Amino acid sequence: MILQGVPASAGYAIGKARIIREEVSHQPVAKIDPSTVAGELERLEAALARAADELSRLHAKWIGDGREQEAEIFEGHLYLIRDEELTSLIRSKIADDYFQAEFAVREAAEDIASRLSRLDDPYLQLRSADIRDIGDRICRCLSNKQEERAAPGSEREILIAEDLLPTYIAQLDNEVVVGFATSLGGATSHTAIIARSLGLPAVIGAVTNLERIEEGQTIIVDGVEGKVIVDPSEEDLASYGELRERYLRRLNELRAFGNRPTRTSDGHLVELTANIGSVKEASSAADCGAEGIGLFRTEFLFMERNDLPDEDEQFEVYRDIVQAIGPEAPVVIRTMDIGGDKELPALNLPKEQNPFLGFRAIRISLEKMDLFKTQLRAILRASALGNISIMFPMISTMQELSRAMEAVEAAKRELAEQGVPFDRAVPIGIMIEVPAAAILADRFAKVVDFFSIGTNDLVQYTMAADRMNAKVMHMNNGLEPAVLRLIYNVIQAAVAERIPVGMCGEMAGQPLAIPLLLGMGLQKFSVSGGSILATRELISRIDRREAQELLKDALELDDPDKIKACVEKWYANRQASIMMEVALGKSQ
Repeated sequence: MILQGVPASAGYAIGKARIIREEVSHQPVAKIDPSTVAGELERLEAALARAADELSRLHAKWIGDGREQEAEIFEGHLYLIRDEELTSLIRSKIADDYFQAEFAVREAAEDIASRLSRLDDPYLQLRSADIRDIGDRICRCLSNKQEERAAPGSEREILIAEDLLPTYIAQLDNEVVVGFATSLGGATSHTAIIARSLGLPAVIGAVTNLERIEEGQTIIVDGVEGKVIVDPSEEDLASYGELRERYLRRLNELRAFGNRPTRTSDGHLVELTANIGSVKEASSAADCGAEGIGLFRTEFLFMERNDLPDEDEQFEVYRDIVQAIGPEAPVVIRTMDIGGDKELPALNLPKEQNPFLGFRAIRISLEKMDLFKTQLRAILRASALGNISIMFPMISTMQELSRAMEAVEAAKRELAEQGVPFDRAVPIGIMIEVPAAAILADRFAKVVDFFSIGTNDLVQYTMAADRMNAKVMHMNNGLEPAVLRLIYNVIQAAVAERIPVGMCGEMAGQPLAIPLLLGMGLQKFSVSGGSILATRELISRIDRREAQELLKDALELDDPDKIKACVEKWYANRQASIMMEVALGKSQ
């Protein structure tokens, strides 16, 4: 039996199924006598302190193991467990509703998690799992229960569950558990991140019916193709054993690409940078061999807080990113892309029926000019310390761009009058993520210093297909002919005006898209930090002149499946295994 899912952590694992069944969380309402409220609050405070101590020790362990980026997950959990929004809500449910502490914790955690899961932002949706993880930890501490762990056994185990929490995965024994499959979660969830760090092959969305898998059955987890094979044949076992050995050899080969320039096989240099959302991600990207930062998502400085970061706080973050990646390395700082689906409590923005087409990104910045100018001043101050560029998100019209650039000039004048140093020639670019901007790319290219193509939004806007809607997700495909032609036109417009053009959307790291993008003349690729080495290795195998011929053939096709087949055939004819290239792309 083969169950198809989504790859979350690449690799191949063979073992015996161990079924993890969650306790039913929908427990009946547990009330307390009002006279016992004080005692229940004391139990809560003790449990919060114990949970914080556990997370502090877990964070320290991962720091000690040299996994700073992953340790940040537990630092985030520690922050959330001390967050007033969560703890005040729990206390209120005890003191005002007379709920038992365990019930109050689960109710409060579920309230916040449900709110996050309803947002259109995939990142914030997946953070709902962290809130539930924290709620479970507090409840275990209230009940004085130890966290369940896999016990050493003679056979290697594959965990099968509805969902697995990141702190659970972080404490597994790799000698016992060699992979897992769940019915919930996402490829960018913290559980998936921890699994990738530990090298645990994982598949999500495959185990839709836990009863189909029995305890002790032999299981193969194919974290490359997203398959779970139950009771495999001897032929399957032999085949996947060989695949696993080949995969491990390829990972060793990739380490050689850590400090190399990113160059095609015919000697053409391109820039390979990282997309980040924090200082720690910048440090991790540097360790992975990133040549700079192609996109810093500054909105994470503003979200999930009740106040706004002031100029000094923002400046310190931008300064720290420059220090983490190096003063000579390029750092592209995008002004905040907030609003609609990304809530900002401090602004009290109204709910919108269609947030992706609503009041967001540059539209908010241009209306909240004081907020915008504060951010611009902080970025400009940091520009004196490194190779910083400013990028505006969701530009749709020339008028928007003109007003944004006027705001930069006003911020420059203020700093100059105060004698504050900054780069007076700081490059200014825009994200091309709205079809209107792509159509007017030739006009925008005469005004800005660079383009960065944001394919995540550009694809869904071009195809009128919400990337979070399962019914139309098949249309959210960068290989759609209309999307490829639009991207090609943007790149041509940039080349004609001799300005750099890059891509910071997910498409920049997709193996099937990379040769087409090189053929179009894309100069800068910005991908997740973990994809740097695989992307550099793949680019090193591609002759750009041959990629240009491939592009001509692809642009003549009117079916994304035919374009996919065309690229796969192109790889096969050059004795490059597309299976392994796709595997490495999905492994990050």
